[in-house]
Amino acid sequence: MKSLSKHYLRNYGAVAGLAFFALVALVALLGPLLYSQSPWMIVARPMLLPFTDMAHPLGTDMLGRDVLAGLIYGARVSLTVGLVATGVALSVGVLVGAVAGYAGGLIDDALMAVTEFFQTIPQLVMAVLVVAILNPSLYSVVGAIALVSWPPVARLVRGEFMSLREREFVQAAVVIGQRPSRIVLTQILPNAMSSIIVMGSFMVATAILTEAALSFLGLGDRNQMSWGFMIGAARSVIRQSWWLSIAPGVAILMTVLAINLIGEGLNDAFNPHLRRRGE
Repeated sequence: MKSLSKHYLRNYGAVAGLAFFALVALVALLGPLLYSQSPWMIVARPMLLPFTDMAHPLGTDMLGRDVLAGLIYGARVSLTVGLVATGVALSVGVLVGAVAGYAGGLIDDALMAVTEFFQTIPQLVMAVLVVAILNPSLYSVVGAIALVSWPPVARLVRGEFMSLREREFVQAAVVIGQRPSRIVLTQILPNAMSSIIVMGSFMVATAILTEAALSFLGLGDRNQMSWGFMIGAARSVIRQSWWLSIAPGVAILMTVLAINLIGEGLNDAFNPHLRRRGE
């Protein structure tokens, strides 16, 4: 662990990404407490220019709502959706991939057939269909994103398990009579966790982008302010008030970039070939 931290800290881009993501997480947790202005409340005249009134430093939207309040509350929604949807997708993907990779045979064929079926449908299209069929809410958005995100995890875990189950330490565990569930949990899964963690970091960024796309299309939770909703609401006045789209757009860009930098740093730290190349 100490060696991994050392190699991660050598990657300045990854450290910068982690610092920015920590700042966004801090804003999501503490922002509503420190900046209690509701993002739905009309507080000033519509389309107030940024930095003209320091009570509303980023100006107001077309209805007179505080843009900064929208960014702060939107951070909470984006991170919540990204982390929860990724957690659900990883849980399902790891379960399916572990069973398929360790059991093999007909079980593997059946599970991979289901996985390939989900992969044949474009992710955003399936997410739009699921949310449109269900009542658009935070729960349906999380469920839709998780539904379209688990197949790549399942395929990755299956490949890792198929490779690791042939290793000597796994065969030794089989010989001494350990149960398959114990072998999976104590012998194989810990050795596959590095790949799962790296993929999970990238999945958080993808989930945030997908949530923004759904909210932009009007399929997000109407009771929750989000960055995608802010961009979608401002598109009709983008020529007159371009900053209304720029502010949440930059927030999405920087957050996704930070998470991708974290993922690259984790990949470099966990991958021994990349570590040796950087030394």
